[in-house]
Amino acid sequence: MEGLLLSERGRCARPAKNNQLFLNGIFYVLRIGCLWQDMHKRYGKWNSVYVRFRMWAEYGVWDGLFETLV
Repeated sequence: MEGLLLSERGRCARPAKNNQLFLNGIFYVLRIGCLWQDMHKRYGKWNSVYVRFRMWAEYGVWDGLFETLV
């Protein structure tokens, strides 16, 4: 799975090793059903997590993860 997860674009991007933190933040929002802005602070800035979520959706990362897990 690690090879499928992309790091954030840009020169100030967080490295891919932090993907677990982003995944946990995404799963928190999806599980709780809260707004991105209400995400718990321990997962980092909500906007960073949201941007990574959207980027992964655009590049088909979620589809690749689901196929790998199945």
